[in-house]
Amino acid sequence: MFIFKTKKSPFYQLTYDLNGKRTTVSTKTANQKEAYKFMANFSRESNEPKEQIHFISLSKFRDEYKEYIKLTKSKSYLRSVELSFKQLISFAGDISLNRLSILTLDKFVTSTFARTQRGAGLYYRTLKAAFSKAVLWNYLSDNPLKKIKAPKIAKPFPVFISDIELRIILEHTHKEYLKVLFTTAFYTGMRLGELLNMKWNWIDFKQNIITVQCSATFTTKSKKERIIPISPLLRSQLSNQLPKVINLENNSFVFTRINGIKLNEDFISKQFKKSVRAAGLDDKIHFHTLRHSFASQLVQKGVSLYVVKELLGHEDLSTTQIYSHLQKQNLEEAISLL
Repeated sequence: MFIFKTKKSPFYQLTYDLNGKRTTVSTKTANQKEAYKFMANFSRESNEPKEQIHFISLSKFRDEYKEYIKLTKSKSYLRSVELSFKQLISFAGDISLNRLSILTLDKFVTSTFARTQRGAGLYYRTLKAAFSKAVLWNYLSDNPLKKIKAPKIAKPFPVFISDIELRIILEHTHKEYLKVLFTTAFYTGMRLGELLNMKWNWIDFKQNIITVQCSATFTTKSKKERIIPISPLLRSQLSNQLPKVINLENNSFVFTRINGIKLNEDFISKQFKKSVRAAGLDDKIHFHTLRHSFASQLVQKGVSLYVVKELLGHEDLSTTQIYSHLQKQNLEEAISLL
């Protein structure tokens, strides 16, 4: 995009590319300074000056953005937002949002990637989503991270455990409610947040199903409800919890230490890790491994990836395809055709 002047007009002209074609529009001014100002505010899409960009510091935008998303995003996502902005502000300073250059952001992503590949990916995704909202709110004219390639991170196969290893973990778990919680995660593939928000009215013992529900205080990651059948083993364990419940119509939590008080995600994760270490198993095993294990068992037993996708509540089949390497029989059949 540049300005120029011809003998045919007293006004400076602005030339820019639109869908691969060079297009010219008059700035309607003979003053070079005003012409450059016109170019700075020019919008290719509308041929009109852009809406005025509002100035806001990174820290103030972070606070406004967190306030906006706190009702629709999980606590872990909010922590990711906090951490991503903390790292960016530490690198670039608490400057005005619209002063963030592509060069600065590129250096930030690159330097972070040199320290932590997963961190670089997390910060990139989180900040990119935040900056898209900044464009909508007229804090930015466009999203600078859209012009920077996402860091490529090698994706290892997900860690999973067998039912034998689950039993070993349960043997080193002392609290009964934790044993049932870990077992439910293994046999349903539910996320930790879903399990801790699950209430007794989610469970239909007549039809042997759990309906993962959204409410005013909780929404699933995909913002959609889903149905998960209950296995006979899990049904037996959940049924044993029933006598401890005073009133099923009271929408009380299934897993709780104090009636009516929801368990903390970090506490449960640490308790599971404590049991894993006590059992002497691989330290790479964490609570989310139970979800991977549920999916891995199904795939290895010939269940289609589409069905696994629906049970896990994935929005896109590509997310479920991390388990495709487990379809050993399909791979062998493909090779046998050679």
